[in-house]
Amino acid sequence: MAFLTDRKRAVGWGAAKSGTAHHWAMKKSSVALLILVPLFVFTFGGALGGTYEEVTAYFARPFPAIIAALTILVGFHHFNMGVQVLIEDYVHGVMEKILILVMTCLSYGAAAVGLFAIARLAL
Repeated sequence: MAFLTDRKRAVGWGAAKSGTAHHWAMKKSSVALLILVPLFVFTFGGALGGTYEEVTAYFARPFPAIIAALTILVGFHHFNMGVQVLIEDYVHGVMEKILILVMTCLSYGAAAVGLFAIARLAL
């Protein structure tokens, strides 16, 4: 082992070739959330504290429903990418793949539940 060069020790530990694309996807979703979250807060503020009938009438309008749906979609997609990076950094082996699959299913499942709730309120 004493005769291994630095290059030989590093073989197999190189880049996974998808880091740049993942980084840019995180940046794009961050900018989208930077715009969507204040819009969501201001549009949701009009319905906050109202009765069920007032909230359903409010979300029956397209703009608040679309903003809420986009915020849910982009937010959970951003969450999924962030958790994937966290798992890749701290968990290794088969458990890494299992946790990434579980968290992907959980985040997209939660997004589906949120979209279903928005659709039920809007329709």
